[in-house]
Amino acid sequence: MTSASPSSLPFDALAQRALGLVPAPGSRALLGVAGSPGSGKTTLARAIAAAVNERAGEAVAAYLPMDGFHLANATLDALGRHERKGAIDTFDGWGFVALLRRILDERDNPVYAPAFERTVDEPVAGSIQVAPEVRLVVVEGNYLLAPQSPWDRIPALLAESWFVATPEEERVRRLVDRHTRHGRTPEAALAWACDVDGVNGRLIEATSGRATLIIDGTLPTGLTAGRS
Repeated sequence: MTSASPSSLPFDALAQRALGLVPAPGSRALLGVAGSPGSGKTTLARAIAAAVNERAGEAVAAYLPMDGFHLANATLDALGRHERKGAIDTFDGWGFVALLRRILDERDNPVYAPAFERTVDEPVAGSIQVAPEVRLVVVEGNYLLAPQSPWDRIPALLAESWFVATPEEERVRRLVDRHTRHGRTPEAALAWACDVDGVNGRLIEATSGRATLIIDGTLPTGLTAGRS
């Protein structure tokens, strides 16, 4: 569980902590980075994976986003969920859990994972490779700590879980900027950030207490954190 009063923890200390999670050759561990849309979790997860590789002097870490497990738009249309894309039931949770288990178990051959391609607004299969030499996979996503099945199987697979906490006002600002950059009008971007991302965010924020660390997402690459 997280502490009630977060203490300052610089990014270098976070990177060093992640480096300490890298197991011996022949083994593999998962570090989960969770948070609401617009929290900065993607920036942090990418930065941590890169920092671990820099400190290790070799590619021992890889970044793996959950977004590749969005259901296809045609499937969302068939299910009547397209207008809620990003909600927990618009992802293939079982497929994501199965992939995490495979990554932990399959260490002699590459494991390929889908990525979400924003230019087509769809997942693209086989876009991410987890090479055999990778020993730490930094897994990033909204629902890593959600209590619903099958997401509740994920925490037991993680060596640690970090939750990026960012005030709602800042998250909405970032989301409006993101959605307008990807083609929505400012009005539509604000509506989506509040009515879709906002609803999802309330569910996600409630899971922060299950994390090992709570990280301040208002600073570049998460420069302060709550220590467990």
